[in-house]
Amino acid sequence: MSDLSDRVALVTGSSSGLGLASATALARRGARLAISSRGGDKLRAATERLAGTGAEVIAFEADIRRPDDLEELVSGAEEQLGPIDILVANGGGPRAKPAIELDEVDWHEAIPLALLFVPRLCQLVLPGMRRRGWGRIVAINSVSSRQPIPGLALSNALRPAVLGYLKTLSQEVATDGVTVNAVLPGYTRTERLEELAISMAERTGQSAADIMAEQGSGAAMRRLAEPREIGDTVAFLASPEASYITGQAVVVDGGYFKGLL
Repeated sequence: MSDLSDRVALVTGSSSGLGLASATALARRGARLAISSRGGDKLRAATERLAGTGAEVIAFEADIRRPDDLEELVSGAEEQLGPIDILVANGGGPRAKPAIELDEVDWHEAIPLALLFVPRLCQLVLPGMRRRGWGRIVAINSVSSRQPIPGLALSNALRPAVLGYLKTLSQEVATDGVTVNAVLPGYTRTERLEELAISMAERTGQSAADIMAEQGSGAAMRRLAEPREIGDTVAFLASPEASYITGQAVVVDGGYFKGLL
């Protein structure tokens, strides 16, 4: 397992789900962690859980939709832990809605949540990474950027935009020792998936349990992913072993995506 004991990692949206799984994987590899969410009991519980691994961990309350919060998050993390070497950009998914039902409010709420926080965070951490000649940026995206998911029009539209930005950025900073990649999870057993299943159940009349079972059966492996499987992929892309991997969108979906590219 890679040794990241000399590295500082910032993981947003890390009080639960894929963010927490990624922070846990980095903690097991020795990284010093700054985690963040909008606060509350879940963030406190996540901090205690990560501290139980023996990792140094500091928690920050931050709303990724607010540029001021992101600036304070990065400056606070670097003040307490040191320069950020690894950024794991993870945010909440936008609301589930069909394309024909979207209105201006939906777009206004979704764009900062699913898109803008990624370039904003990158702009804050990149100057230091480039000066030091080493950095890892990993964005947790979604398989919906490769294969649109019914009823998730906002995600289907905005997730590919994130990949376009990251691909462009990767070309611009590659010679500075900074890699830029994305992880595209498929259906994964998280609270977010349960929320989407409940939303779909309300529209279709199916039970949420049946919907989740169908989602798992859509993968070639015939099951949902576990958060740990996504977190381990994120940690690999943050490791020294991934030094020649950049500009990639790594699909981790158990064979759900059926395309060639």
